Amino acid sequence: MLSFFWLRCLLKMVKGNIVVPEEILSFCCNGLQGSSSPPRARDSGEREEAAGAMASPSPPGNPTEVQMSQLVLPCHTNHRGELSTGQLLKWIDTAACLSAERHAGCPCVTASMDDIYFEHTISQPFINPPGQRDGKSGVCVGQVVNIKAKVNRAFNSSMEVGIQVSYEDLCSGKHCSICKAYATFVAQGPSGSKVKLKPLTPQTEEEKIEHSIAAERRRMRLVHKDTLKDLLTRSPRETELETRDGSVAVPAEKTRVESVELVLPPHANHQGNTFGGQIMAWMENVATIAASRLCHAHPTLRAIEMFHFRGPSQVGDRLVLKAIVNNAFKNSMEVGVCAEAYGQEMSVSRRHINSAFMTFVVLDQEGQPRTLPMVAPEPGDGERRYREASARKKIRLDRKYVVSCKQTEVPLSVPWDQSNKVYLSYNNVSALKTLVAKANWALAREKEKVRMYTLEEDKFLSFRIEMSVHIAAGRAFSLLSDLRRRHEWDSHYARAELVQQVDEDDMIYHVVSQTLSCENKPQDFVILASRRKPCSKGDPYVVAFRSVTLPTHPASAGFTRGETLCSGFCIWPESEEMSKVAYYNQATPGYLNYVTTNVAGLSSNFCATFKACEKFLLKNKEDLIMRLQDL
Repeated sequence: MLSFFWLRCLLKMVKGNIVVPEEILSFCCNGLQGSSSPPRARDSGEREEAAGAMASPSPPGNPTEVQMSQLVLPCHTNHRGELSTGQLLKWIDTAACLSAERHAGCPCVTASMDDIYFEHTISQPFINPPGQRDGKSGVCVGQVVNIKAKVNRAFNSSMEVGIQVSYEDLCSGKHCSICKAYATFVAQGPSGSKVKLKPLTPQTEEEKIEHSIAAERRRMRLVHKDTLKDLLTRSPRETELETRDGSVAVPAEKTRVESVELVLPPHANHQGNTFGGQIMAWMENVATIAASRLCHAHPTLRAIEMFHFRGPSQVGDRLVLKAIVNNAFKNSMEVGVCAEAYGQEMSVSRRHINSAFMTFVVLDQEGQPRTLPMVAPEPGDGERRYREASARKKIRLDRKYVVSCKQTEVPLSVPWDQSNKVYLSYNNVSALKTLVAKANWALAREKEKVRMYTLEEDKFLSFRIEMSVHIAAGRAFSLLSDLRRRHEWDSHYARAELVQQVDEDDMIYHVVSQTLSCENKPQDFVILASRRKPCSKGDPYVVAFRSVTLPTHPASAGFTRGETLCSGFCIWPESEEMSKVAYYNQATPGYLNYVTTNVAGLSSNFCATFKACEKFLLKNKEDLIMRLQDL
């Protein structure tokens, strides 16, 4: 970005009556927005006027926190009059850099920017603030973007900076979270040498949690390549293509984009290297074009897995930016993008500067994701990128939810006794009904009439699987509520023992699973099963499960004790002999790997298990009728 040196030169030219072209004046003024240069000491009597931006000092007790407020101006918006994602990335990188340098006390460079999940994307409908009269959605001119950045943890020469971005409507006073992000910065001494950082001591409970989890995130970053390679090795070579009604596969080559940018002085940071935020903005631009070529619409950026800076570039370099759609899932697509640099001579080999993977969706008029066309990968590298995109989707879910679940660090099971049985039964059923009633379930996969949906929340990834079965709802309810018979259709169950018949609607089972834990031992569970028949027309039959602890069944050395927080069946009658059967599960860390593998399309175990459930219901419905008649 434009440094104060260039501004002072410009002012001297104006004072000396030197004619300065209007284009340069406009270019320089716009370049000041989002500058990453740290504040300099002002001369006596000098006034600093900031148009649209302010970075405040850190509050007492947290020396690394930086707060930045940016007023959105016309030069920050895209063709729809909304704040461009590229501009937002510049501001995020600037705030994070200032926070890192505040802790390090020396210049810092961006090593990576990852885990950016847009809770409310800047081009997605917000709360419809009163001050927004032109019908636009997202953050518009005259509104404010607030950014908070602080160092979560300092390692040897690198540190993790956590960034929170929110949106503020000045007319209504309403606030809305946009996204969270994590950046890794490296401190640099003279001649680019690494600097050993002082440790950071967290003070508040929130800071202690982030400090602890930062080490886990760092571990995942370091083993990311190995994790991806191992996942692809264990996955089938041929990834099954989903069927989408009326969809024709689009050749991935048609989405390819290549663009070149010349690095000018205003694109450089206060160290003379190309500003990392500028590189990210250019990469987001070509990625958006590639996504648009697949869907022939304006896509919305939903997540960024990682910007990985592999080396610096300087003023005068040519940056070649390449993007292509790697894979298109049901409602989202992954775009791979990279940046390469070279000097004036084309004969010199290009330097790989940066790479990233971005997830886009296309929203309809109601703000819901549209179904996307399929992508036909090119043979060779295209097929590799296609499979890697599926693996990255699974890893993305793991990165988002495994760490989040560790924040609670409390047991999921609760003690069971006669005094709290009414409360636990109520809590068990109400938790499942609450999960069922939640909005924003997204269709993730569909195969052989079995549909899999996911619900992404801050701390949990939930899923549901459903299909229509030719069986009366009451009969399906009787068969599925008995866990002793689940091993007949679910290969993950070895056996289940009825430990306590609490009453007609509540039972406690001891379940042994076929699945081995990381300790290479079978898992066992103590599960409360609560059944509910419909209270009125339109209500489903409900079978809810959750873990409890019993003194008579403590954890034993031969098993790894597993836990389930909220899961169960809901069965809706569609006719006298037809039912919609749906299974819900709020995935716990021990079950998450299985879930994300199926969500990403690397396995079809869910489909096979639910088809086996259908066969079990159809096989046993006549036997059940005869037993009921005998009674």
